[in-house]
Amino acid sequence: MQFNFLATAIALVSLSMATYAAPAPWTDSSSHKERFITANGVRLECLDWGGKGPALILIPGLGDNPHIFDDLAVALTDRFHVIAYARRSSGRSETKGPYDTLTLTEDLRGLMNALGISKAHLVGWSLGGNEITEMAVKYPERVARLVYLDAGYDWSDPDFEAAHKALPDSLMETPASAMVSLDAYRLYEKTVEFSTLDDMGRVEAYLREGVVIQADGSVKPRMPQAIEDALFASLWSNPRLDYRAVHSPALAFYAATIYDLHVPDTRRGSDALAWEQRYMSPFREKSIERLQRELANVQIVRIAGTHGSFFLTSRTQVVAAIRRFLGAS
Repeated sequence: MQFNFLATAIALVSLSMATYAAPAPWTDSSSHKERFITANGVRLECLDWGGKGPALILIPGLGDNPHIFDDLAVALTDRFHVIAYARRSSGRSETKGPYDTLTLTEDLRGLMNALGISKAHLVGWSLGGNEITEMAVKYPERVARLVYLDAGYDWSDPDFEAAHKALPDSLMETPASAMVSLDAYRLYEKTVEFSTLDDMGRVEAYLREGVVIQADGSVKPRMPQAIEDALFASLWSNPRLDYRAVHSPALAFYAATIYDLHVPDTRRGSDALAWEQRYMSPFREKSIERLQRELANVQIVRIAGTHGSFFLTSRTQVVAAIRRFLGAS
């Protein structure tokens, strides 16, 4: 009886192994098409969601990739032709300096030229505020309306440089334990950046694009630290933004905080709160006041959420406000 039982068990295991199918490799389900465009002498990754209507170009933040807009873009294609790209040395774009605002703006203009876009609405997140502002100053005939996604800051302001240099290590350093696997990295990002996001699948492509998976399953940042340092260094050396020379109507969102203040790590949470109160909150108010004073036609929207995720966690409000603003044209 025992022999028959073992034989049956082995047969069942063999049958199970024969019928087992390995999980299908992950694929990006977003409706965009990926292209590579040569602009201003650099090869740029471009995502094109298609759509009907005027061109709408989305620009990500420092060190980020255009997949952060996978979720936002599809909500706008019924009225706009939506495109996003990775600035030089970011995402899958070519690694090549320099990184000053004038060069990055020429990259944007070159991209528009290569795609045959004569005029577009421009949406910049974080560092993307630099390019859209400079584009509106230098080439006003190419710009319809501007949307600042927590990007209405002049990052060259010494106050921001001081704030950045005062960031506690707990907010800057990614622990080694978060890089042992893609799952660990995803969990870490969920904890510190997307804690209130209902579905991490909405940022899956963005997270995967931000790292390189090694042979042993561990991950490392796609952008080398030296490139990130060079990008930050360029912020301090840029000339101040000339908002007074911008004549395009603008919509500026300001998120409530830069970092999540309610993370499980109590030290990180308390460090973030102290830094926010000491540095970022005053700089935010100063920046809002400056935009209201210097931008001829600007609407300010304060919105719940953090710098890195508010347009995902408050997606309904953000999309509605953008549609109203751009529809007014």
